[in-house]
Amino acid sequence: MIEDGTRVMPEPEATGTQRNAAGPGRPGSPSPKSVAAWVLVGLVGAIGWGVLALSRGEEISAAWLLAAALGSYAIGYRFYSRFIAHRVLKVDKTRATPAERLDNGVDFHPTDRRVLFGHHFAAVAGAGPLVGPVLAAQMGYLPGTIWIVVGVIFAGAVQDMVTLFFSTRRDGRSLGQMARDEIGPVGGAAALIAVFAIMIILLAVLALVIVNALAHSPWGVFSIGMTIPIALFMGFYLRVLRPGRVTEVSLIGVALLLLAIVAGGWVAESSLADTFTLEKETLVIWMIVYGFLASVLPVWMLLAPRDYLSTFMKVGTIALLALGVFIAMPTLKMPAVTDFASRGDGPVFAGSMFPFVFITIACGALSGFHALVSSGTTPKMIQKETQVRMIGYGAMLTESFVAVMAVITACILEPGLYFAINSPGGVIGTTVESASQAVTNFGFAISPEALAQAAKDVEETSLLSRTGGAPTFALGMSEIFASVIGGGSMKAFWYHFAIMFEALFILTTVDAGTRVGRFMLQDTLGNVHRSFKDVSWKPGVWLASAVVVGGWGYFLWVGVKDPLGGINQLFPLFGIANQLLAAVALAVCTTLLVKSGRLKWAWVTAVPLAWDATVTLTASYQKIFSEDVRVGFFAQRDKYQAGIDADKVLPPAKNMDEMHTVVTNATVDGVLCALFAVLIIIVLADAGRTCFKAISNPESAKLAEVPWTESKIVAPAGLFPTAEEKAELAAAGLDSGGGQVKEPVAR
Repeated sequence: MIEDGTRVMPEPEATGTQRNAAGPGRPGSPSPKSVAAWVLVGLVGAIGWGVLALSRGEEISAAWLLAAALGSYAIGYRFYSRFIAHRVLKVDKTRATPAERLDNGVDFHPTDRRVLFGHHFAAVAGAGPLVGPVLAAQMGYLPGTIWIVVGVIFAGAVQDMVTLFFSTRRDGRSLGQMARDEIGPVGGAAALIAVFAIMIILLAVLALVIVNALAHSPWGVFSIGMTIPIALFMGFYLRVLRPGRVTEVSLIGVALLLLAIVAGGWVAESSLADTFTLEKETLVIWMIVYGFLASVLPVWMLLAPRDYLSTFMKVGTIALLALGVFIAMPTLKMPAVTDFASRGDGPVFAGSMFPFVFITIACGALSGFHALVSSGTTPKMIQKETQVRMIGYGAMLTESFVAVMAVITACILEPGLYFAINSPGGVIGTTVESASQAVTNFGFAISPEALAQAAKDVEETSLLSRTGGAPTFALGMSEIFASVIGGGSMKAFWYHFAIMFEALFILTTVDAGTRVGRFMLQDTLGNVHRSFKDVSWKPGVWLASAVVVGGWGYFLWVGVKDPLGGINQLFPLFGIANQLLAAVALAVCTTLLVKSGRLKWAWVTAVPLAWDATVTLTASYQKIFSEDVRVGFFAQRDKYQAGIDADKVLPPAKNMDEMHTVVTNATVDGVLCALFAVLIIIVLADAGRTCFKAISNPESAKLAEVPWTESKIVAPAGLFPTAEEKAELAAAGLDSGGGQVKEPVAR
């Protein structure tokens, strides 16, 4: 028996969970057709991996990479995620979720699984899967691809689904609060501090990417701005005009979105262009205002429909990109593994393949930020526990596929062009001649004429040192689309379309992240003042939202005004901080598996936790103690301090004031990196203590899980209802979206 402090609850094997654990779709005897189909899927994936592994220097089609990824995703979702949902978590379709029990129409609101999938995917899929894999391509296409696919199946998607499940069982509590409730006050306090600080950094970094993408882009500003009134219309349509008509409103929303994108091109060529051509500072102000409103307005009104709408463009564009790869069959020109993987002296980012390729890819395989959404907005909106598989695991697989497409867009480019775009100006110079010579020295030849022509093709003055990954993704995307539609004359259109697409991709993460931050801060303040525990308490909502947007907004504003200040100062911490956050989430999930009587299944999260902790703490150690100035923060500080002492200005600093700023930034980054690492070690140590105590004395294990309450909502678990679910919906008089019934459904 496990005591939760207020009642004695039976172990999972005897709970309501077991009474109807799997619901529709519970594993049974597969049909011969099903067996044959899954054998075929497995063969496709295996052949794809075989071709990638056995290639020795020759160029191969990017379609093989897609085959390997898609086959692996299908097998992982069909078998591994099902195993976790039904055997490990024992999801219970008869148990009411917080969205049903606490529905207030503001934060808690039962949301159609299709809309919620769109919201969740849009919220978690930010800059990481677009730019991280592009930067990691410096090491070759194979290391990044392996980590993206294997990492998401066994780590990233597992973290998202398990975190969502446990948060749903706890009234949608935030990750930091779950750590405090379940691990203990010491580890919990460390987690609360680390999680909130890291979240502010992550949001500011994502916001900076958007500002840089939309500045002086009337097409992008108009099209993305129009998604807000479209989303408001969709929200009221589903809530007031035509409740439950998801397919209907989806068609209307997509039509309006496509019109907004086309109209953006018209606006950019019209007299209205100046109106929608905004400076970076103006964009920062608008983003802060939007972030605040998205955090305080009812979730059904703006946040959920806008994210759902954005998902159509995100998934649709990536699907078309994949189709373009199968049609055009571009070859992977980047080697499978480059020399930089072993030397660790790459121009894109310094450091060896282990651990930095895993840190750089981040969101495409495993992301701590996802755990914030899985314990933030999504658990307050999910209709049924059985939907955690589709929404948590499925959305993360979808994001991983975006990362695979990012690898392809980078690796189909000539390596010389890739390194000219992604190497800093201090390495390759500022002219096509100097860049050509520098890239040739890397071992990848490209002529000055080819560099100039590449920029001309997309109507850019130069592509040199367009670092950050986004321009490379856009260029690769334009290559694929232009080879299928329009040829070379359409390259510029597709390039600028991709830039706008990336901004839309990331903005949905910022608005959802702000709301998640508000939940997290309210949970934390609720430990001091109980009124904050009510996440819909208006003073708490406004105060917490203002603090969160004020936090990331400040760093963003200073970063826009000063190229060495604000979030630019903390940008080097982005990758490590995000992965350290994943360690917190996996530690909480492992602790909860142990405490809830699931010890034999704790390896499901403990194994990825061990890997993530090893990678991130190794990277943290190197960033703190490495004597290589390209890697170590304090080594960089010492170098520039020595330059100050010798009265020398070292690049990228342009004067002595900037030299002092670089010293300050390196010191701050080093101290924060050490602080985050120490906080995570405290969380891991306290989690280990709690697990040991629960194993040694199961009777002492206390859970903060809320009591079981019977659900009156009937809804499918997956995207498409099974035959059994269709019968259940029909008996309840509901359509495929499901909904609440007046009488409890017989179990």
